[in-house]
Amino acid sequence: MDALRGFALFGILMVNITYMASAYHGTGLEDPGLDGPVSTAVRWVVTVFFETKFFLLFSFLFGYSFTLQLDSAERRGVRFTPRFLRRLTGLFVIGAAHAVFLFPGDILTLYAVLGLVLLALHRIKPATAVRVAVVTLAVTAVAYMLLALAVAQSGGDGTIPESVAASAAQTTEDLRGAPASVIAANLRQLPDVAFLLIFFQAPSALAAFLLGLAAGRRKAFTALDQRFLRRLQWTGFTIGLTGGIVYGHATLNHPEPAYQVVALGLDVITAPLLAAAYAATVLRAFEGRHSRTLVRALAPAGRMSLTNYLGQSLICALLFTGFGAALIGRVAPLGVAAIAITLFTAQTVTSRWWLRHHAYGPLEWLLRAWTALAIPPWRPPQPANHRP
Repeated sequence: MDALRGFALFGILMVNITYMASAYHGTGLEDPGLDGPVSTAVRWVVTVFFETKFFLLFSFLFGYSFTLQLDSAERRGVRFTPRFLRRLTGLFVIGAAHAVFLFPGDILTLYAVLGLVLLALHRIKPATAVRVAVVTLAVTAVAYMLLALAVAQSGGDGTIPESVAASAAQTTEDLRGAPASVIAANLRQLPDVAFLLIFFQAPSALAAFLLGLAAGRRKAFTALDQRFLRRLQWTGFTIGLTGGIVYGHATLNHPEPAYQVVALGLDVITAPLLAAAYAATVLRAFEGRHSRTLVRALAPAGRMSLTNYLGQSLICALLFTGFGAALIGRVAPLGVAAIAITLFTAQTVTSRWWLRHHAYGPLEWLLRAWTALAIPPWRPPQPANHRP
């Protein structure tokens, strides 16, 4: 599971870095000076294959890990609810600081709030959890379709207002400024980001939480069903990719707002299928010839996912904002993707080295200390010496 979490962390980085590298990403406009066929192709790849997919996989693993924490608390006779509430509080505080100082598109605060819903539903039966997840996604998709109908009836010529370009240009300049200017720009973006999180990501994340909860109750990772994984791959890579292409076309090439809303509704249904196909592919690879190498590469990064997630934002802030090199709007998408791959590779190496000498990642240690109201071990347990 740690290795799968590490894989999800890479996908999240590939998406988040595009927003940190350009204030125009997601507006329907190309960043001035960063166009061309290669840049367009990279944007298509990131939008179709990465965007809106990997946060779902991470959310699924959050729900799965929740069941492991419950089981651990029951075995040790520990009161689970106060500990989990402290954990959620810690995540919210860390996420709020992350949003203000580094990246407004923080996911931790959303997880902290939705974690309360997960806690309230923790006794739900696995089959019921799956049904609620499916209904949540279906209702959200239908809501988007109805919204698209309303948008279409309201008229409009489908052109992007000049104010959007002006706002993106101003945000770019502010993020290139002094640290106070960067923080002010982050704060100014927070209301729009919160709207996106609440009305788009929150329903999908909650559904993924519940699917993870159901899988955890069924101990799905203890005995993988290869036939089921192959079905997930077949379904996800056909239906999921089709939805991803429509979403990419609407996001990158079509300013018509009604079409964009329809594409969002379609993505709500198809993105989980593509995310499931990714997970199935990676899980099957973990059973393959080079499984040990793959797991050893990804698992340490997954064990330190909180530290690495915030570390990614810190490095990107130092690269793209006035906290450091202020390269926002100055690196082409291909260069941005190369930075993401290089950064994640460095994190896999660093995480493996760190966990050889420490029991937890730095922020994992801090969150665990707050959750348990006790000092966790700093060093990993040493193997017992055995006489020959």
